[in-house]
Amino acid sequence: MKKLLIVLAVSLFSFIETNAQVEYKVVTSVESIVPNGLGRSRIISANDTKDYKEFTSTQTEEDNTRNKSKRGEIRVKGFDETKLLNFYNIGGIRFQNIAANDAIIESKINTMIEEGWELAFVTSGVESSGGKGDNQGIFITRYIFKRNK
Repeated sequence: MKKLLIVLAVSLFSFIETNAQVEYKVVTSVESIVPNGLGRSRIISANDTKDYKEFTSTQTEEDNTRNKSKRGEIRVKGFDETKLLNFYNIGGIRFQNIAANDAIIESKINTMIEEGWELAFVTSGVESSGGKGDNQGIFITRYIFKRNK
């Protein structure tokens, strides 16, 4: 009987919905894949907050009103910018630079975890046209952290 009561109590608590509020923070690393070390590589972390609703409009067939906010209002002026090294230098790809960037990104992640953040998601992509004579390109990674408020 005691075992049954324990099982029922554990089952009951597992179905109770918690109302813990969660906040998210996005940290972005941008690493240049421009040859000859000509690009810029950084970790960017916004300190300012924005409400996306201020910059959102709803499109319908009856009403095609646009949000009248200006692009300048969207810009965030309060952010942290951490320098990273470019993937390439004059001699080609630099594996030391990649290792150095990994160490800096790792330090950022560890610091955020110490501050109570949990790494929830990571997503990345590459932008480069790849056409003839293409000397442009970035490797971007977004680290999405969460923590209870």
